[in-house]
Amino acid sequence: MTPNYFEFYELPMSFQVDTGAVKRKFYALSKQYHPDFYTLENDTRQAEVLELSTLNNAAYKVLSDFDKRMHYILELKGLLNEEDKAQLPQSFLMEMMEINEQLMELEFDFESSVYTKLLADLDTLEASMLEAVSAVLSGWEDGKSDDGELSAVKEYYYKKRYLLRIRENLNKFAVQ
Repeated sequence: MTPNYFEFYELPMSFQVDTGAVKRKFYALSKQYHPDFYTLENDTRQAEVLELSTLNNAAYKVLSDFDKRMHYILELKGLLNEEDKAQLPQSFLMEMMEINEQLMELEFDFESSVYTKLLADLDTLEASMLEAVSAVLSGWEDGKSDDGELSAVKEYYYKKRYLLRIRENLNKFAVQ
């Protein structure tokens, strides 16, 4: 079972968290569960503290990063599965096909102006995708919002992952 980092940090499950509160909680728990303070305890207690320290580090890593937090919430809500194939809109896939064609052209004949334009197009596309889902991201809170709204966040998540793969491919050209 996946631990609930929000409960561990005593925060409401939300896409928008107070990053200052996350950091403060991390430092407080790091101090509380630092293994060096438990060297004289028995093996069972030392193992418990080590587990809590590890949980604290994992919670901070996820809750302090927007993309990881988004993935984590969708996973907790049972919306992401390993076998799940993202059902992205046909219009988005067609747009990605055009971008992939431009990537292939860059691979064979690099032009810095095409590279720069492609980066700008990706930035614009990502900004418009975020704009479309920002109301849900900023207003959704577990138990207080309709979980049906999460389908838009799931689509955004998969689109963003798709764009990330394109950016990774595009970064191969950055050294040229």
